[in-house]
Amino acid sequence: MGAKRTFSIFLALFGIGGLGYNAIELLWRGRSHWSMTVAGGLCLYILYGIRASLPKANPITRYLLATLTITAVEFLLGCAVNLWLHLGVWDYSGLKGNLFGQVCLLYSFLWFLISIPCDFLCGKLKKSLG
Repeated sequence: MGAKRTFSIFLALFGIGGLGYNAIELLWRGRSHWSMTVAGGLCLYILYGIRASLPKANPITRYLLATLTITAVEFLLGCAVNLWLHLGVWDYSGLKGNLFGQVCLLYSFLWFLISIPCDFLCGKLKKSLG
């Protein structure tokens, strides 16, 4: 696959993931932030790679990898936008099982639930995008 095609797939996945995550944020919190576009775009791109690399793996394995991926992206992005840039996009410090207020067990469980339709979407996108 050529570089131009690979970049086109990246842009498509980034756009779908970014817009999709913003839509979830708007439904869940009633607001979003540009950093959520970055998070959603990166996550869907990585989840697509997981699905493409492990098509025959047990789906629970892919969901767990997706959960870890989303939690890691959320942590790294949270450290950048919330702790370093002080933008105050989110703060989980009031929730049990949080790490520096950037990730917590509750949201990791929600990422697991979201990973199920994302895995399905990535399978469909793999068939259509290549």
